[in-house]
Amino acid sequence: MIDVEAVRAVARLSRILERECGELSMAHYRVLAAVADGDERASRVARRLALGKPAISASVEALCRRGLLTREDVAGDQRAITLRITPSGARALRVAEDAMRERLDAVLAHTKRPAETSAALCRLSAGIEAYASARVTV
Repeated sequence: MIDVEAVRAVARLSRILERECGELSMAHYRVLAAVADGDERASRVARRLALGKPAISASVEALCRRGLLTREDVAGDQRAITLRITPSGARALRVAEDAMRERLDAVLAHTKRPAETSAALCRLSAGIEAYASARVTV
C-alpha cells in the first residue's frame, strides 16, 4: 500500500508545477502536450487524459481561439477532426515546460538523491501511460 505521504507529495508537486505554466492552465498544457506527442484526435486526447468530451472540447476551443491549436477536417470522415499544434502553441508549450523543468530541478535539489528521484519520476510516467492504456482497453 502506498504511503499517503507519496500521494500528498504528488499533489503538492502538481500545484508547484501548475504555477510555472505561464500563459497556460494545467488543463491546456496537458492538451497541448498530448497533441504535441502525436495524439491528433480529440477523442484520443480525452482517453489519454481521462477526461470527458465536453472538457476536451472546451480546452480545444480555447486553444484554437488563442492560435495555439488548429482543427482540420479528416478526408473521408465528416465527423473527425485532426488537431495540430501551431508554432505559437509549440512555443507556449516549450516555455511552460522549460519553466516547469527549472522548478522541478529546484525541488529535486532538496532531495537526498536528485538523479534517482528524477529517474523514479520517469518510471512513474511510464507507469501512468501503461495504466491509462490498460484502462482504455478494459
